[in-house]
Amino acid sequence: MNNLSPLPDTILEVNQLNVRYGTFQAVKDVSFGVQGGEIFGLLGPNGAGKTSTLSAIEGLLRPVSGTITVAGFNTREKPLHARANMGVQLQATSFQPELTISEIIRLFASIYGVDLNEEKVRQKLEEISLEGAADKKIAQLSGGQQQRVSLAISTIHDPQLILLDEPTTGLDPQSRRQLWERIEHFRNKGHAVLLTTHSMEEAEAICDRIAIIDHGRIIAIDTPEALIDKHRQDPEVLKVVRKGKVTLEDVFIGLTGTAVRP
Repeated sequence: MNNLSPLPDTILEVNQLNVRYGTFQAVKDVSFGVQGGEIFGLLGPNGAGKTSTLSAIEGLLRPVSGTITVAGFNTREKPLHARANMGVQLQATSFQPELTISEIIRLFASIYGVDLNEEKVRQKLEEISLEGAADKKIAQLSGGQQQRVSLAISTIHDPQLILLDEPTTGLDPQSRRQLWERIEHFRNKGHAVLLTTHSMEEAEAICDRIAIIDHGRIIAIDTPEALIDKHRQDPEVLKVVRKGKVTLEDVFIGLTGTAVRP
């Protein structure tokens, strides 16, 4: 079910991806595409293959087989071109603690070859509602503010594809909503966004489509609404429904099981 036809205006195309760690196969024939102007969620229990898939797309590990194309560039044949069209925000990011926020932004802009004068730096800070924090150190910011800085830096070169690894983990509801708005802003500008998350609320709220991966394989892929409708009468889903209304979390647990993964 995961041999999908390429989507129109596909920015990211993953085709028959296989990843191994020694004799253990972490990702098995995974295929999906992410369009420009789409937020695509990759969901799965711990150890299901999410991180391995994301790492292969980022170029952090070499797959056994399969192809990954970013903005038309094969990541094996044109790795530098693919990475130039990619922005990555990791779950935990370490910035130079002695630098101010404006200095960090300028530093990463120079790494990406982006020319930012003082006025452009100010505009960047205004975009993430941190215009008053230019001279603060990263440790002086709240968790939500740090994540907004991290997202701004990972997209400073205006990449076509944005990869987000559990971007709102540990944030309070207000900070989470603010970050959702920033992510939706990039979708509305035509970027392709791929995010991993353990939050079913997040996936249902902002993802246009989601894929559920388990034991290295994609077992379902569709819009959140379509997945709920499709599995509404599934006996395994009905077993776990709380309060009578089928949710995306019910579908997720019904498809992947109730056992806690290490």
